[in-house]
Amino acid sequence: MWVETHVTSRSVSAACTCFFIMDWFYQRFHKDSLSLTIPRPGCVLIFLAMLLSLVVYPVLKTVSLQLHSAFTGSYVSGFNSVALISCPNEQVAKDIARAVMEKRLAAGVNILPKSYSMYYWKGEIEEATEIPLLIKTRTSNIPKLSEYVRSIHPFEVPEIISFPIDQGNPLFMKWIEEAVPDE
Repeated sequence: MWVETHVTSRSVSAACTCFFIMDWFYQRFHKDSLSLTIPRPGCVLIFLAMLLSLVVYPVLKTVSLQLHSAFTGSYVSGFNSVALISCPNEQVAKDIARAVMEKRLAAGVNILPKSYSMYYWKGEIEEATEIPLLIKTRTSNIPKLSEYVRSIHPFEVPEIISFPIDQGNPLFMKWIEEAVPDE
């Protein structure tokens, strides 16, 4: 019984708030009061312009950054990425690195020294040594890279993590863009 009363009082409160807001809008935007300030079509146009600017803003920001980059030669943050992939041994690491390079999915691959890992697998704590790979590529190629590595990796759930490059040597960033085709 209390729950029904509680819900009813909430809905009455919400309805009162809604009527208050509607009344406020009616007073502010009543056609007689609007005729003194802004014509009604003007309100619609202002609303549509605001809505359009909110929708188009991400596209305009991206285009303006790319134009700025093209004219100044500067790097656009996040355009390139580094992917981290763990391999069970050095031979698998070399095989994956070569396969990724041959598919032109990366500008370069660093095969790092052996690392010690602890992780949960099927409810148990496991320990292993792994060989990490650092792969430099375009951010737009990360899905293709991830799909390809999953298809050739011996692990059931391979570690494939990517990080967008925020800053770096502009010449190195340009080299990544030139080495990896944009598809």
